Parts: sequence; structure tokens; C-alpha cells
Amino acid sequence: MENNAKEIERECLPLIKLYKDKTAERLYISSPIVPPSTEIIPGVLCKDVTISTNVSARLYLPDNNNKKLPIFIYFHGGYFCFESAFSTLFHTFTSSLASEANAIVISVEYRLAPEHVLPAAYEDSWEALQWVASHSTREKTDDAWLVSYGDFDKVYIGGDSCGANIAHNILVRASVENIVNDVKIFGALLSHPYFWGSKTIGSESSDDHEERIPYKIWYFAYPNVSGGIDSPMINPWIEGALSLSLLACSKLLVCVSEKDELRDRGLKYVECVQESKWKGEIEVIQVEEEDHCFFLFNPGTDKAKSLVKRFAAFIN
Repeated sequence: MENNAKEIERECLPLIKLYKDKTAERLYISSPIVPPSTEIIPGVLCKDVTISTNVSARLYLPDNNNKKLPIFIYFHGGYFCFESAFSTLFHTFTSSLASEANAIVISVEYRLAPEHVLPAAYEDSWEALQWVASHSTREKTDDAWLVSYGDFDKVYIGGDSCGANIAHNILVRASVENIVNDVKIFGALLSHPYFWGSKTIGSESSDDHEERIPYKIWYFAYPNVSGGIDSPMINPWIEGALSLSLLACSKLLVCVSEKDELRDRGLKYVECVQESKWKGEIEVIQVEEEDHCFFLFNPGTDKAKSLVKRFAAFIN
């Protein structure tokens, strides 16, 4: 039977529909999946690993002359419903970042909504962090790259868009739960972070606030979330949220772009972290005349290359 004859359970137009038979129709087409053997950057080794039944990852190891390297765990964007750690969009970026930062990059493949509604992506990403941390002692030998080359005093997490949201929520969780082997998160990179809320801020228009994609896709991906669009997971400065002063890292980098509708939320996040008396170091990058996650879609531009260098400098 054709999709247009099936009954819709819920939808977030113009991006995606979920039918009552639990099949999803993605109207936004993600970039193609590529194998790890596809070499974008010379000298960067790449492989895929299985972490658990639900979670896998793509690992990148630059040629390093046997030195210990920073570890960067990356969560891809796509509004929790699209893209993959194995897609061209992210394979290109993460291989470039591994080379530029001279760091081991673990790009996490978490389960997507609506087939796996939130908090599945959060749980998968936390599991990936725990798996990486478990290699900080030689008792864990699942992955030789991490055991041989990983510097577990320099563990970073980060992501773009909803991946940056995931990174934030991991920082919150790590403030109240232990990471395996007492590994600490040294720094976090939040690029064009996806936050939202019921009240408009900054330049946001109140006329169509509830019709904006950031508003609608949250309920689509997490239909039963407590607090709705004002859950602390999407609105981290809402009253009752865990204090941002507890964020479990020592360094924080937040990047926003001038034309991104999420820009004011990213800057509000920085402001709230600063006001919370968080004791770490925070850096903000504001890119003029660019839109949401532009560096992924146009990686060959001077601004994209410059931004990747800034990310790399933060990591190493």
C-alpha cells in the first residue's frame, strides 16, 4: 500500500511523517552513507565499531607517531531524526577534524526518532561515552586505538545542532552520575546548539513561534517528554533545571551563526552559564553572514575551513 493511503500518527512538515504502522517517511533526504574505507583526508585511518546492540560508532585515528592523543566524542546533528555518523556529511567533517586537531574522533551512531523516540539518542550517547571511558585501563581491550593512543586526561565531547544538545545533556548527567573509571570530560564543543522554549527571546517572532521547526520537531521526537518544550533538556535555563554551574567539564566552546534561527538561544546559553558562576573557561564564536551548521554543507569555503581550525585548536 502506498504511503499516501496509510493513516498518519503524527507529522512534522515539511520534514517527516510517522504512520500508525510505525513506519516513517522522511521528506528531508539525508546525505548518502559511505564506508569507512572512503579516505577524505590522507593519513587518517578510519573504522566502524559496534558498541552494543543499539549503538555503533566510526573511529578516526590520524598518523601520530605513537603519541597519546586527545579523544573527541562527536554526536551528529539532524533534529534527532536524520543523518548518520556514517553519512557523507559527517564523514567529511569528522575526518577533517581528526586530522586538523590531531585527535582520535569517535563519531557516535545513535538511534533516530521516530522509530526510537527520545530519550533513546541520549541513552545511546551516554553509553558511547561510557564505552570510550572503559578503555582508560588496559583491562578493556575492545579497541586497540583507544588503549594505545588515547589520552584519557583530555576527553572532549561535542556536536552540532541536536548533537550539541546531546553534549549539553551529557554534561548535566555527568554532574550527577559517574563515568566509568572516574574519567572526566575535559572540554565540550557546542556548535549551533539546538535549544528552544515556550517563550520567545531576542529576535524570535512570537507570531509563528509554535509553528517553527525547532518547536514542532521536539514534540515529534519526544512526544511524552515531561515539561514539553520547557523540559530542561531543550530549555536548559528554565526554572527548576539543574544549575548550569554544575556542568561537568573544564572548557566550553559555543559556536553560533548570524543567520541561524537558533543563534539567540546559543548566546542565551552562554549568558546563563556565565551568570551561573560556572568555574570553567568559556569561549564563544560568532560567525557573520552564515546559517545553521554551514561548515557541514559547504566545507570547502574559507569560513568553513577557518571554523574547523578553531574547533581543532580548542581540542588540541
